[in-house]
Amino acid sequence: MISLLERIAPDSKDIGLMVELFDTLRPRRPTDAAQATANVRTLTQLLKGQPVQARALHGYVRTILATRRHTSLYTEIGVLSNDGFFTELKRRIAYRVLPPALGDEYLSDALDQLLYKKTDHRWIRAVPAADWMALFDVVFAPLPPAEADIAAHADAEAQPPAETDAGLMLPGLLEAIRTLSYRVCAIGLEPKLTNFHTEMETFESPFMVQNVEVNAHLDAHARLMAGEAGDIEDARHLLVMLDQCDAVVAKIRKKALLQGTSIALTYLLVALTQSIDRLRKLLFLVDVSGELPSAPTVDLDAVAAEAAQAQRPISPHRAAALALALELIAAHNNKYTVGDLLADNINLLARNVTENASRTGEHYVADDRRELGGMFLSSGGAGLVIGFMALFKILMSYLRAAPLVEAFLYSMNYSLGFMFIHLLHFTVATKQPAMTASRIAAGLHSKDGRHIDLDSMAELIAKVLRTQIVAVFGNLFTAIPTAYAIALGYKALTGHHLVTPDKAMHLLHDIDPIGSPALFYAAIAGVCLFVAGLISGYYDNQALYTRWAQRIGQLRGLGRLLGQARLRRLGLYMENNLGGLMGNFYFGILLGGMGTLGYLLGLPLDIRHVTFSSANFATALVGLDHHMSWQLALRSVAGFLAIGAVNLLVSFGLALWVALRSRQVRFAHSWRLLKILGRHFLSAPLDFFIGAKTAQITQGE
Repeated sequence: MISLLERIAPDSKDIGLMVELFDTLRPRRPTDAAQATANVRTLTQLLKGQPVQARALHGYVRTILATRRHTSLYTEIGVLSNDGFFTELKRRIAYRVLPPALGDEYLSDALDQLLYKKTDHRWIRAVPAADWMALFDVVFAPLPPAEADIAAHADAEAQPPAETDAGLMLPGLLEAIRTLSYRVCAIGLEPKLTNFHTEMETFESPFMVQNVEVNAHLDAHARLMAGEAGDIEDARHLLVMLDQCDAVVAKIRKKALLQGTSIALTYLLVALTQSIDRLRKLLFLVDVSGELPSAPTVDLDAVAAEAAQAQRPISPHRAAALALALELIAAHNNKYTVGDLLADNINLLARNVTENASRTGEHYVADDRRELGGMFLSSGGAGLVIGFMALFKILMSYLRAAPLVEAFLYSMNYSLGFMFIHLLHFTVATKQPAMTASRIAAGLHSKDGRHIDLDSMAELIAKVLRTQIVAVFGNLFTAIPTAYAIALGYKALTGHHLVTPDKAMHLLHDIDPIGSPALFYAAIAGVCLFVAGLISGYYDNQALYTRWAQRIGQLRGLGRLLGQARLRRLGLYMENNLGGLMGNFYFGILLGGMGTLGYLLGLPLDIRHVTFSSANFATALVGLDHHMSWQLALRSVAGFLAIGAVNLLVSFGLALWVALRSRQVRFAHSWRLLKILGRHFLSAPLDFFIGAKTAQITQGE
């Protein structure tokens, strides 16, 4: 390290020396905080004992800063561009494969060269703030007169710059503030926002006003830097305008929960929020009044706490500068990470999708025994239809069609059947979990999981549990007799069984929970159910966002055919049911095509669905002329019940996970919740499974 310091010249523009210096500070393992801290402290002590090298390093750092442009570092790192979601996604993927060329003009490129490892932000953040401040003070502190003379004699060409260190950074910060302000104004005037929030067209837009105020504030800074007399007013009024911009963003997000959203709108909201947050931080850094409240950031609080613990008080501006530096370094290391882009945008979009699913899920939660009875009848109707769908699938299998044709036939059988069930307002039990999981997540409002009413949550989970159990048995209650009656009727009409004994044994083998991969295939069906739930929520969101009812009502040709009254009812029906119809349609395609996909790829892919499995059991029973051992019958019944349990658990677990993630909920009360559920069961076992007689008796509402 000493030999490296001796090679540094104050006027050098070679970034390679700085890269070597950072390599000496970097620990072998990014998690080795002790080694990273020791390296920083060693460099600090060496510079304290070598004032000439400290002065040379000071000049070298200033030369690097003075010869590079700063603005892009503050406006692009950690802030989404205006290119749009898919363009940004494509760019990140391309740059992960082949990184962009680096030059000597921009400070952000220097950061690329210094912190070329994706884990650098981890060890840099692990070094205490007090140690970074100590190193900074040694490098940039003015030398005593005697030592300054020695340093000047040792390097006569090293001339102290006329500009102060703070003044060297100030122009870039001011230009970044201006750029971000224009960007906030431009995004705020995007038609996707103004059309969604029409109040901005009626009243003066805060996005435009903040830009006017920012320009006036920066002009005052420019006059002061030019040596003109005058004072710079603090930027409190700017923060008020930025608060108003944040309020508009919050209104748009809240409105999007009711009217739907799109990927483009979500991306704009994320970019707008990031730009406003960065603008606040930069305004605090350039504030000369010292009275501007700092932007609330976790890093700033952590830096101040670390400094206080180390008994090295740190000024708010220095703490904010270090917090911003840590933020920029972390964002730089992850700027080509696809996961961060998806997390920033998809969570918000998923929130809207699952919000629509949660509103649908309210219809799948029975509050009392009367509603449970209605759910049983509704699911019984679905079981009746599924009995015939099972018949059609068996008949289609006898066509011996080509694999893709067979997949198409199976898919249409499933899709049209499930859509018919939806039109009749019947209920398929396995369709519930994706909806009810979102309904449960919608009841969790706390981001940290601390202020959740666990009693109400336990009651809601108990309602969901018993409703799903009733729905499953409702499906089975009619699906099995329907399939049984169809098999007997087919024998009576044709003189031969619907399925041969070999086919019957094959159907029973398919639902064997031990001797076949039935439970694994049931898990695949659970994933398909989960995906169908997301698709349903997505189309519900799109129908609201694009105003399907109004658009259908504007179809003049269809209006002349049906009449305007019927056309309006059709528009409202499609807007309210598009998600359900499309979810059922795609769910059918997933079920019908999964086996063929596995066959074409040579992979063990197939599906097992509880209601169809139970119908196949009844069909096989008739096909064997009722010659079935009790062991085989018991194993088969246990098989389709286990398939149902796996269907529900997988789809419910995935849906609940997405719903919680979309709401950024970190739920840490699982054990307490289980204890409350246990107490509910022990206090009233019968009510736990069949519900209270009336909703008024239910606790926790």
